[in-house]
Amino acid sequence: MRPSVHISLKVRDLGRSVGFYERFFGEPVKLKVDYAKFVTMDPEIHLALEPGLEMDSRTSALSHLGIRVGTSDDVERWRADLGGRGLIVEEPKRSECCYALQDKFWLTDPDGNRWEIYTVLGDAESMAPSETSACCPQ
Repeated sequence: MRPSVHISLKVRDLGRSVGFYERFFGEPVKLKVDYAKFVTMDPEIHLALEPGLEMDSRTSALSHLGIRVGTSDDVERWRADLGGRGLIVEEPKRSECCYALQDKFWLTDPDGNRWEIYTVLGDAESMAPSETSACCPQ
């Protein structure tokens, strides 16, 4: 078995989050009143959702989530596909981020978890474009 990524998120409203992730990843492989699990194959991700995020919570230890794809054309294909599924996707951009030059776009789930779909074009000398601008916006 090859390694895969597992992510477990606490969510405020399971039904609303399931709706978002159905459009993002497709049908859940498991759906219960208090749990949902999505599995994608390319890339292989196992995403579990559980109710439990407090309604007034504004902070999380999670910075962001991401899917790295092979090319800038792949980034655009993902953006077009996800936008076509009714998700709000940000415009793609090229930026220096995390010591790499990347093409990417962002989308946000109902609980504010940020996802980046990106490709790495090469190395960069800095973490972000400037000291005052984060490359991974929250």
